[in-house]
Amino acid sequence: MKAKFLIIFLFSLFAQVLSAQTATLKGKVLDSINRPIENATVSIGNLGAVTKQDGSYEILVPAGKNIKVRYGHVSYNSFSKTFRIQKGKTLYFSPRLYYKTESIDEVIIIDQRANAQGLVDISSRTARIIPSANQGIESVLKTLPGVNFNNELSTQYNVRGGSFEENLVYVNGIEIYRSFLVRSGRQEGLSFVNPELTQNVDFSAGGFQAKYGDKLSSVLDITYRKPSRFGASLEASFLGASVSVEGLSKNEKFKALVGARYRNNSLFLNSNDIDANFNPNFTDIQAYLSYDFSEKFSLDFLGSYSLNNFDFTPRSRQTNFGTLANPLSLVVNYEGNEQDQYRTIFGALKGNYKFSDELSVSLTASSYNTQEQEYYDILSFYGLGEVNADFGSDNFGDSNLVQSIGSQLDHARNNLKAQINSIKLTANWRLNSNLFEFGAKYQHENIKDKINEWQVVDSSGFSLRPPYLLSRNDEPYEPFTGPIFPFINIDAENDVTIQRISGFAQWSKKSFINGHRVWYNLGLRAQHWQIEGEGLQSDNHTVVSPRGQFSIKPNWDTDMLFRVSGGLYHQPPFYRELRDSLGTVHPEVKAQKSIHIVLGHDFSFDLWDRPFKLVSEVYYKHLTDVNPFTIDNVKIRYRAKNNAIAYAAGVDLRLNGEFVPGTQSWFSIGYLQTEENIDNRGYISRPTDQRFKFGLLFQDYVPSVPSLKMYLNLVYNTGVPGGSPSYADPYQYQNRLKPYFRSDIGISYIFVDLNNPPKAEWQKKFKQLSTGLELFNMFDNQNSITNTWVKDVSSNRYVAIPNYLSGRVLNLKVSMRF
Repeated sequence: MKAKFLIIFLFSLFAQVLSAQTATLKGKVLDSINRPIENATVSIGNLGAVTKQDGSYEILVPAGKNIKVRYGHVSYNSFSKTFRIQKGKTLYFSPRLYYKTESIDEVIIIDQRANAQGLVDISSRTARIIPSANQGIESVLKTLPGVNFNNELSTQYNVRGGSFEENLVYVNGIEIYRSFLVRSGRQEGLSFVNPELTQNVDFSAGGFQAKYGDKLSSVLDITYRKPSRFGASLEASFLGASVSVEGLSKNEKFKALVGARYRNNSLFLNSNDIDANFNPNFTDIQAYLSYDFSEKFSLDFLGSYSLNNFDFTPRSRQTNFGTLANPLSLVVNYEGNEQDQYRTIFGALKGNYKFSDELSVSLTASSYNTQEQEYYDILSFYGLGEVNADFGSDNFGDSNLVQSIGSQLDHARNNLKAQINSIKLTANWRLNSNLFEFGAKYQHENIKDKINEWQVVDSSGFSLRPPYLLSRNDEPYEPFTGPIFPFINIDAENDVTIQRISGFAQWSKKSFINGHRVWYNLGLRAQHWQIEGEGLQSDNHTVVSPRGQFSIKPNWDTDMLFRVSGGLYHQPPFYRELRDSLGTVHPEVKAQKSIHIVLGHDFSFDLWDRPFKLVSEVYYKHLTDVNPFTIDNVKIRYRAKNNAIAYAAGVDLRLNGEFVPGTQSWFSIGYLQTEENIDNRGYISRPTDQRFKFGLLFQDYVPSVPSLKMYLNLVYNTGVPGGSPSYADPYQYQNRLKPYFRSDIGISYIFVDLNNPPKAEWQKKFKQLSTGLELFNMFDNQNSITNTWVKDVSSNRYVAIPNYLSGRVLNLKVSMRF
């Protein structure tokens, strides 16, 4: 008996001595998108542990000295890190491993689920390194087929013939909205999406599932990451700066990710043909916080504050146009200024509860508030002249014989406040190989809008009356003594409330048919909304949207995947679509409808012993109850009538792969035709009818100096219809703008990253450090986004003067991570 107690005593003493000499290392091993990795190894010399199903591990390690821990798995690249832990203490560390088939720096991860759903998986790193006038996810999108827009300063984009309003954007499952009053890309500022905080980016150009909302064109689904360790980043350039910090608590229950950005676009605006004092500055701060109360329940918060200021005092402008044989110029002198401000506050709280491995639910409450003002008084005196084309002249390129043809006074005092609140419940239920997803959402929108803007046009001393007036002013040929009316006059005040109830249910399944892998998806969406407001007759509408997808990956030696998707899509009108050009709100406007079908094919193959993939899609959209619109820069003006039908058809091709070993590049080609028939007058091109598109994103490096890298972003789009003057008939103005061609190039040198360990003592502070030069619009091509329409009384005709975008600009950028 005494011997037994002696053994127990000695064992306890040994355990205490051992614990005094050891420490504990624990955490979770995760993959690149924070999913747990089971059966990963954690080894320290002869010591080792294996992760559980949830990726967790715990291992005793020697205390008080440096130890090198290696994390590995047969399907992932291994990762090693050195620790020094005090005796008796516990350190939490959760590494992230990457598939052996992916290159951490360059290659986009291949996701079979995304392929089956027709989603494009975009690398957030690519969005950070691609040279672009407006760096971000949207810049990458514009290199994809089917995605178009001819304004490098804007984050807006058209997809397969749709408008900006037809694109859904989600961050962590929460819908994001665009500004209401922004008229041009130079006012727009930063995109909501911060690429430094981004983990996953999925994009669908059409035929998307019922779980996504009610829009006609596309879905951009973004997930912000949850930190697995402490980290920080800093990026600075001539255009601005961004900083982000992330970390987690000792017990890994609380995680925080915070990012702030500042941007000033003066460098671009000073490169165009307007001599002005620009002060466009844009600031935002975002935070993503999460807390795991238990393995079943977690709470997430996403918040954002942004402030965009645009101050503009123009002085003069000279725009050359015409032909080589007859070069002309528009010369304008200005007085006055413009002051715009856009302030946005956004917050969302999301609770997630996991009943079991098969059933999980989430409840999200969000609030979006924007306050926007647009104030300007600008007087312009303009004339047309001839350009001095004598190369030997000291005044080459200047205007000669300028004939004053008029003046114009533009005035605006526009204010808008919008408050959008919503609450959404979603549930996922797995039953064997079936996945059922459900959701319900209530949304309350209140928009207070006060518009007071007018334009007076004077041509050679005579005020022009708007064309819609029956009594015309034909001075100086005939005397006229009637009242003077502004050429454009909008004076309206609206207070509109929209309540929406929507829901969806869908079923997905992955299975096999005779050895061929197949994916099914069937879903149904519905939405009911009510519009009411001061002086408005309340109206109610309801739509139902069935959708489906089917994909098959044949069991062939050749790696191919075929898919078909489509359905009946609706776009219930948002406030902007309810308001006509005079500011009047029309509650009777119905949802636009689209019968959409997409046929897709993926072909993966090896070329030069390197992986490549060709993605092809053919699509057709038949649209009814179309609400016609015009586009002026980035401002959309709707007719607020469902008086048109339309169609969009085209083909998209994208070839991506390792054109240069170890890097990922792609070529995109798209052809589109979209036309509309307004009031049965016949089909004409829609404002977004961009027939041909070529996009290129190419990455390269110097073989003898692999740390010296090159990134090329090139886009060519054929011209879109150039629009028409105010009040003019679009059927009489179908001339197209010049093709849009822009090439941005970046050269960077990588001092430190995962493939380039620190070589000097000062570099050991960094996980990544690079610096480089960016040359935007390197060929200095004159791209135009719209026309300025100048009318001369003597000829009674309009002259279209192109509004050119930014020229060649050089930028220096430094990027670092800790």
